[in-house]
Amino acid sequence: MSAKIYKNDKNDRNNSLSRRDFLKASATASLAAVLPRIPGARAAGSDTIRIGLIGCGGRGTGAAINCLEAASGVEIVAMFDLFQDRIDSSLEKIREKFPAQVKVTPERMFTGFDGYKKLVGLPEINLVLMASPPGFRPMQLQAAIEAGKNVFMEKPVAVDPVGVRSVIASSALAEKKGLAIVAGTQRRHQARYLELMKRIHEGAIGELVGGQCYWNQGDLWVKLREPGMSEMEWQCRNWLYFTWLSGDHIVEQHVHNIDVINWAFRALPEKVMGMGGRQARTAPEYGNIYDHFAVEFEYPGGVRVLSMCRQTKGAAERIEEKLVGTKGVAFGYGEIRGEKPWKWEGDEPNPYVQEQADLIASIRAGKPLNEGRRIAESTMCAIIGRMSAYTGRAISWDWAMNSSQLDLSPKTYELGPNPVDPVAIPGLTPLI
Repeated sequence: MSAKIYKNDKNDRNNSLSRRDFLKASATASLAAVLPRIPGARAAGSDTIRIGLIGCGGRGTGAAINCLEAASGVEIVAMFDLFQDRIDSSLEKIREKFPAQVKVTPERMFTGFDGYKKLVGLPEINLVLMASPPGFRPMQLQAAIEAGKNVFMEKPVAVDPVGVRSVIASSALAEKKGLAIVAGTQRRHQARYLELMKRIHEGAIGELVGGQCYWNQGDLWVKLREPGMSEMEWQCRNWLYFTWLSGDHIVEQHVHNIDVINWAFRALPEKVMGMGGRQARTAPEYGNIYDHFAVEFEYPGGVRVLSMCRQTKGAAERIEEKLVGTKGVAFGYGEIRGEKPWKWEGDEPNPYVQEQADLIASIRAGKPLNEGRRIAESTMCAIIGRMSAYTGRAISWDWAMNSSQLDLSPKTYELGPNPVDPVAIPGLTPLI
């Protein structure tokens, strides 16, 4: 596979089998120096990696293809999705690209809300790829780790504080069991971001005193409710627009940029104040989420970072991170301006493939990566931003992590009625 330059997230979104955006961590950086990082993104070793795929939509299909591209000796042997038509569509696309590496039989296709438990129980599987809607991720991760499986899980990894705490607990269990967890924050595995963060942490822009991060874009796909379709089925097929499934777009999408800020600061925000609303996407098919947010994250020492995200058709787009220091300014796409100017000009492997290569190499080397707690904490930052905007309240990290009891899980997991909360109104929506 030839190297490809990834200049910005807008280009990434044009690849239908690519996830939206993000990359690699300080905790992972030390291991990344040891593991292979070459244009072909091939992991060392010959032990067969047998994949079980949970979530067969566009991102799950893309993650499976990326994993098969990442290393030799990789097969996909089982698939789960709530709906059989999603499995069939995904299987066709994967088989078209890698016919010899697809070993899925009808007996290893699982559907229904509990089907993932059957998949993780298969003894031949040693790697589970998770790309179902984020609201399902905490319980699916728990099942996979308890079953002794290595995991790649898409971001975000939860939609509420209860789910975040569950993911952190599963990550601790994975550490004890010697299992890998790699998150879908691909910027943590991307060469230009790794080099940029190395320079920031070595003092290239001095002491960090502020920053901004953005994911402002146009509209996305939407699934209209069809005759005879239950509330639950429609919500699961139209999952972007229901907070219990996606966490709202500040969580589902903007977590990428927030994670970059946490990476640069090597810290988590202490206080969060947010606002937002629903002004352009007001039709019923847009569920109960907002279409814009503006959030201020306050890091240790009173350093403040502005976060903005929006999904509005026809509006100006901006997707980037900016770090302000006492000696310069750094941009996430790979540039520093100031006393020590620098600009990334090299080629780099596809980061969506590279993260899979790093995962497989760590498993085969017996040094499993575990990014679980880190992505759970970045997910929590986005959740707190949403909670602040929904309620109109300022929220501390300590309260949200240790005291909030917010749990958005539905009362039952079955294809029938599933009433959801109304669109949040700041000042009236309670802080839980």
